[in-house]
Amino acid sequence: MATKTQQQQKLRKAYDGARNVNPRPITGKESALELLEHAFGAYVGRQERIAFELMKRSLEENASIFLTLSGAMTPAGLHQSCLIPLVESGVISAVTTTGANLYHDAHRIIRHQIREINPNAGDLQYRLARVIRIYDLGFWEEALLDTDRLFSAIISGPDFQKKMTTPEFHFLLGKHINAIEQELGVEQPSFLSTCYRRGVPIWSGAPQDGSIFLNVVKLRKLLGPAFKFELDINDDVYSMAAMQHFCRHNFDGKLAIWILGGGVPKNYTLQGEPLLDQILNVPTHGFDIDVQFCVDPVDNGALSSCPAGEGHTWGKVSVEAVETGSMYCHTDVTAVFPWLTHALFQLKVSKRKHFRLMDKLDQAVAFLDADVKKRAKGLMSTLTWDVSEVK
Repeated sequence: MATKTQQQQKLRKAYDGARNVNPRPITGKESALELLEHAFGAYVGRQERIAFELMKRSLEENASIFLTLSGAMTPAGLHQSCLIPLVESGVISAVTTTGANLYHDAHRIIRHQIREINPNAGDLQYRLARVIRIYDLGFWEEALLDTDRLFSAIISGPDFQKKMTTPEFHFLLGKHINAIEQELGVEQPSFLSTCYRRGVPIWSGAPQDGSIFLNVVKLRKLLGPAFKFELDINDDVYSMAAMQHFCRHNFDGKLAIWILGGGVPKNYTLQGEPLLDQILNVPTHGFDIDVQFCVDPVDNGALSSCPAGEGHTWGKVSVEAVETGSMYCHTDVTAVFPWLTHALFQLKVSKRKHFRLMDKLDQAVAFLDADVKKRAKGLMSTLTWDVSEVK
């Protein structure tokens, strides 16, 4: 047991070695990297700087970077300003997002505009004018109707008439959207088509909670047995764990998660680790780096805001991540991520070889299958339960 004096000496030593908060006057000539280095010393600014340092470390260690995206980020254009460039440069290895983000991305492809509007102008009036509102963004109702027609036409095609996972579904959607963009001469490609071209898999943990799937419901009712498209949720969950296991053992071994917002995409990605270790008995130790940008408070038990330490108790992130590799940046994604993306692109490590994990999805599943098969005998014991065990 350390004495009071020893504890004081330890704290003094730590204090003496801590970073000095002594920013230089800003001149307007600094790069983003220079500003992050000296002008972000406290509070949320410090959280932002440390988050950037961990993003930089993710690239320096050549980690497989799993990005999660929730909230209305594609209507806000975050994919155009930040995510598509990061995919193109090889930074992002895999994505989990909502169906809504992929759906709203398609409005611009078919020449519909998303405009800044006054959020206080009156929703009853907006409805009469057939303007759809997402806080301070708006678009005509026709954008929804035309986008529904687009996805209905694509998904009713022959290559969709089978059972598949969400990465396979989004890969096919991206393939078709990419062809449409080329035919229309679209200057700024969509997130779906970019991920298709760069081999970045896209998962969705709740695909039924979005307008793309609402059109699937319509197609099932209209086409009946001839419409054979189906999402395999079992294989989908398994494929996420398989990809994380594959990346751990077939690349440089590091796993990083960058969480933009929270919600289902956050947990759907993180739960791959307890699925491996807790359920399938395949050893793993969780993500090595955990960076999150979210406005939610951390004291109400919500999953969206839980920090890495809480995730560690579930086996989602490693001890090292909790101690030296995590940061919860308490801010709106749209307020900081463009700035951090700008800084990342000033680093040489932001240009790296594409992992093309979508091309390796079948291989990843087979890799995990082999490990699960080794443990099948032990796993069989988990299939029985008797009430006497708790009496």
